[in-house]
Amino acid sequence: MKVAYAPIYNYQLPLGHRFPMEKYELLPQQLLREGIMEQNDFFEPGLLDEEVILMTHTQAYWHKLQTLSLTKKEIRDIGFPVRPELIHRGRYIAQGTIDCALHAMDDGVALNIAGGTHHAFADRGGGFCIYNDFAIAANYLIHKNIVKKILIFDLDVHQGDGTAAIFKDEPRVFTCSIHGEKNYPLRKEKSDLDIGLPDRTGDENYLKVIKDSLPKLINSVKPDLIFYLAGVDIIESDKLGRLSVSINGCKERDLLVFESARNHSLPIAVSMGGGYAPQISAIINAHANTFKVAKEIFK
Repeated sequence: MKVAYAPIYNYQLPLGHRFPMEKYELLPQQLLREGIMEQNDFFEPGLLDEEVILMTHTQAYWHKLQTLSLTKKEIRDIGFPVRPELIHRGRYIAQGTIDCALHAMDDGVALNIAGGTHHAFADRGGGFCIYNDFAIAANYLIHKNIVKKILIFDLDVHQGDGTAAIFKDEPRVFTCSIHGEKNYPLRKEKSDLDIGLPDRTGDENYLKVIKDSLPKLINSVKPDLIFYLAGVDIIESDKLGRLSVSINGCKERDLLVFESARNHSLPIAVSMGGGYAPQISAIINAHANTFKVAKEIFK
């Protein structure tokens, strides 16, 4: 099982910022410490080519990133200081998602330590997202005629608004977002399938929605590959979540998704998405469970 890992290279957010950048360093360490992964399971992606970026993002937006000429509002919408090293690192992360899709087609599953940047639109960033890694990878696979149909199954607590907008007129990519109805973004885009859940949904109702929706989606969409956004901001301790799913319920969710992919002989490429619990250990444990379950299912 291959795992994409793009190092942070000492990028620091302002003190007190709510985005837990450190999880990208701590998660690989925990996976190794618990014996879930071995060192040779990890690979560092290369730098995403400009031409691949422009399959998804506009030339104007790419130029603003290159020249650091985003407006104050555009930076505010992204949610953290947009520095050159972060723009550069995002290219490695998005290439990692492409690579994970290709590895998944050989091995059944592959996971990206980062990614899941579904709030980035074609022409702008948003919600801690600069590039949209699933959109970039999906467009690459379709452009190269590697697959004919893709299902993006987004289980982050926040709606995948950027992904929905990018693929609104693309029938080869089916977007599904199951999210907190009252959560960010305030203005939702229209995915091919949106399921908005009420606050404090809890394990039983949340898992029932997954059980009821994913097998039907696979049978109707008939994808060649699934992109799975495994956000752990659904857990009850998450300060941006509100769905009140337990860590065990989150793990059960991953089990349902991976079993569905395996039972239908579908490759599945995974990005981590959000996680904002006050205790970093809760975030790391929930993310580590995704890797643990993937390894158990795809032995």
